[in-house]
Amino acid sequence: MNPAQVLAYFDRLTEAPNAVPRLRKFILDLAVRGKLVEQDSNDNCAEQRINNTLIAKKETITTTDLSEQPYFLPDSWKWVHLGDRLKMINGRAFKPTDWLQVGLPIIRIQNLNNENAPFNYCDPKTIEPRHVIHSDDFLISWSGTPGTSFGAFIWQRGKAALNQHIFKCLQIGDEYYDRFLQIAINGRLDEMIAKAHGGVGLQHITKGKLENLLLSLPTLAEQHRIVAKVDELMGLCDQLEAAQAQRERRRDRLMAASLNRLNWPDGDAKAFRAHARFHLAHLPRFTVRPDQIPALRQTILNLAAHGRLISQDPTDESAAELLEKITGTKRRLVAQRKLRVTKELEPMTDGEILFNLPVRWCRTRLGAVYDVRDGTHDTPKYAETGYPLITSKNLSSGRLSFDDVKLISEQDHRQISERSTVERDDILLAMIGSIGNPVLVDTDRPFSIKNVALFKYYDRELSCPGFLCLFLQYATGEMRQLAAGGLQPFVSLGFLRNFPIILPPLAEQHRIVAKVDELMAVCDRLEAQLTTTQTESRRLLEAVLHEALAPAPALLPSKAIKEEL
Repeated sequence: MNPAQVLAYFDRLTEAPNAVPRLRKFILDLAVRGKLVEQDSNDNCAEQRINNTLIAKKETITTTDLSEQPYFLPDSWKWVHLGDRLKMINGRAFKPTDWLQVGLPIIRIQNLNNENAPFNYCDPKTIEPRHVIHSDDFLISWSGTPGTSFGAFIWQRGKAALNQHIFKCLQIGDEYYDRFLQIAINGRLDEMIAKAHGGVGLQHITKGKLENLLLSLPTLAEQHRIVAKVDELMGLCDQLEAAQAQRERRRDRLMAASLNRLNWPDGDAKAFRAHARFHLAHLPRFTVRPDQIPALRQTILNLAAHGRLISQDPTDESAAELLEKITGTKRRLVAQRKLRVTKELEPMTDGEILFNLPVRWCRTRLGAVYDVRDGTHDTPKYAETGYPLITSKNLSSGRLSFDDVKLISEQDHRQISERSTVERDDILLAMIGSIGNPVLVDTDRPFSIKNVALFKYYDRELSCPGFLCLFLQYATGEMRQLAAGGLQPFVSLGFLRNFPIILPPLAEQHRIVAKVDELMAVCDRLEAQLTTTQTESRRLLEAVLHEALAPAPALLPSKAIKEEL
């Protein structure tokens, strides 16, 4: 795989997640393997003269057994151990009591690759010369988090004191151009990190392991050419990264503006239809990443809840008539003592729903349409066998999960069920913590609920469970904003019963649910397609880069790359 073939797949390669960071690492890999620039035979003669000089001084260049070599090098290159080319001096172990507000800056690992990281300061009179650094000094961070602060740095911000976990490095001999030495070390970061020890966060690599790290050594002339080429290619990566970021920002702004127009509750119906057609026509341009799909799903819910997803049918029985029937059923159940008397609902106000309702819809409260209850808020004693106790953690992505569920006794289950018996087609909603996550119960398995709201129906024939579920999905964001509590937000039973809802005619509820199901299936397919595209791009990127680093250059794409295409 030569550079021309890499360029042939460039458009697809850059679609992969983290493509530019991978390309940066690829450039370093090529640089330290002697594959970035052509070798020059004149360099070999110069190198031989240098070697003769070293031999005359009775100095030798460290070599290593072929079996130890991490990869093949050009014939004119050689392997050396880092410890044979650098003398490493660790920084001072400063204590917080050494810190001052002004003085000599103390360089910690966070100051190496983040110019905005604040400095601590110390008294320069207390610092030994070996712990002082200046611009152009060569440093190696041997502690930190993988991928951030490990590696080699050339300091360029003036005189400072060096903290522990950083080595000040002095070259032994003059065989390395410091910029290439930095590339040579950072090209082996994966091995450095693999040899590090410590926890998930801060890790360390010992001085001994660093000294045994193998580095590639080309001629000085080639080192300078490699550094110039690396700088050039990294500049192109900077441009590519900036262009990608700008393109993503523009696309995200366009997507947000288009969705905002669709979500605007009022406005001219003709203009809305035109904008909806525009959005659908440009959907492939708007949505290029799986993480953009949730906003599209929410827009579908918004349109459904506002009555703008489908056309109204003037022959439908009005929502007001439906509500009157539900109210009559509720009174009858109370009279028959099959339903508890609950606190009177708050009257509706004009400021609660700030958009025009479709014809034949009506404003009301959840408690007027549905029997809203809740489970226990206490913690029953858990048992080895018994009935599942469902909590908010068991409600996720519209599914009811019995995984990792606690069991309670039959007595506790019966006591909870006296207040909140859960049946098929009821709706559950988390009331504490991650508020929302409505779930349509699709099982006859008996269970109890804790800190979970239960929505039942006064009359199953006058209700559409699917519409209630999608309305609660739509309203989750507002519920979370209005929730009480701090670190553990919650909504009360009274809050849910008085939460406003705009109610469509029953027949329209069923049509809305069918359309939402249809559109959510489209979102599922689009999300899967985008995920597959990203996965394929990632695999292609890895295959191309792997082949480009193979020992023997290939003139044609390998079978692995063809399979990814």
